[in-house]
Amino acid sequence: MSTLHGAIDASASALNAQRSRIEVAVSNIANAESTRGPDGQPYRRRDVVLATEPMETFDQALGRAGAVGVRVAGVVEDTEPFRRHYEPSHPDADAQGFVAMPNVDVPEEMVNMLGAARAYQANLTAIGLIRDTIQKSLELGR
Repeated sequence: MSTLHGAIDASASALNAQRSRIEVAVSNIANAESTRGPDGQPYRRRDVVLATEPMETFDQALGRAGAVGVRVAGVVEDTEPFRRHYEPSHPDADAQGFVAMPNVDVPEEMVNMLGAARAYQANLTAIGLIRDTIQKSLELGR
């Protein structure tokens, strides 16, 4: 049973990580046209960095390998240069009429959101299968 609990914990940690990926992608899309932030610069695309996280299980206490989950190690800014768009009437245009635009590629962000949503759904399905396995085990014990 402890192995199943570790698997549920690992899937639950992945749900949190995928939720964070979706939130960051939504933020990137929402700011894809933001030419001026609090620092006076255009918005910089952000990306989620994931890292492994060992799940504390009974198996590990016995010296056996346990489940490994995932956690958000951080959110980093993309260092790609800003896009330049010619729009001389824009209030943020430089002397040549170019506006520095965020380094956000909306189609790429949509693909990232789709991947995160599918990973989220896969982990929900895994948790459901584990729950069904536990229920079947309990029914057999009756």
